[in-house]
Amino acid sequence: MGTYNIQQIRGVIPAMMTCFTENGAFDEKRQRSLARFLLDQKVDGLYLTGSTGETFLMNNQERKQVVETVLEEVNGRIPVIVHVGDIGTDSSIDLARHAYEAGADAISSVPPFYWKFSNEEIIGYYRDISESVPLPMIVYNIALAGLVDFSTIQKLAAIENVKGIKYTATTHHEILRIKEEIGKDFMVYSGCDEMALSGMSFGSDGIIGSFYNIIPELFQRIVRAHAAGDLAAAQQAQIQADQIIFLVLSYPFFASMKRILSWNTVDAGYSRRPFSPLTSEMEKKLKKELRELRDRYQITGVKVLEQL
Repeated sequence: MGTYNIQQIRGVIPAMMTCFTENGAFDEKRQRSLARFLLDQKVDGLYLTGSTGETFLMNNQERKQVVETVLEEVNGRIPVIVHVGDIGTDSSIDLARHAYEAGADAISSVPPFYWKFSNEEIIGYYRDISESVPLPMIVYNIALAGLVDFSTIQKLAAIENVKGIKYTATTHHEILRIKEEIGKDFMVYSGCDEMALSGMSFGSDGIIGSFYNIIPELFQRIVRAHAAGDLAAAQQAQIQADQIIFLVLSYPFFASMKRILSWNTVDAGYSRRPFSPLTSEMEKKLKKELRELRDRYQITGVKVLEQL
């Protein structure tokens, strides 16, 4: 059982990357280094083995190894959410039970995907997993796996252990509706990095995203400025973050984030095939463009950009 209750899981929560060797094996040493780096950056929690963690390129044993490694390194200092989603209910239950035994604070899951599952089957999937362990379940609503509509979210929220949703969609009016119609205590985590301020403005309790691995400082500024009512400062940080996001997304995504970290902070390893690597020419160009972007937008206090 974990250390934190669901109401304590708030703020800036990186969807943590998984570190692999150049040959594609899970790299425990690099994973621990990345965990220490994020702890040093004072993030508010971690979200493991999700989309950013390349989870569906790993088998269950590898996913468990990632969870054990990070939980051991974190040692209760911040909350840890473990994504346990898979196509099959039995596989997800196996991962959920492991997360519980390893000490996770919450679990999360995408809906079952690939086949066109009915709403009743999706609800049954979440009920079965939620009843398998005494941990809060955070539904992961993302287009990659198939978005669930508001009426389905309402039905899922009625399941005893379903306590929140990771809302990775751009329809942020629904965040407000969730809070108003389902209840203030039903946790909502905005999952679109480029719309973090929007998610916070519509009532999300925290933000979970990929780029919080590499530029958490900008998102921490957004959260602090929003809490202080300083919209101008929050908008400025969001604009700066978005410029970095849009630039990096024009390159191989996973490989680029890991290389950016490796330049002057922590060696985050490589992405796993079939994701593309970053060639040396691409890397030189990306570094040059990030340097120019940093100077143009006067981005300061962001560790990965300081020594470019």
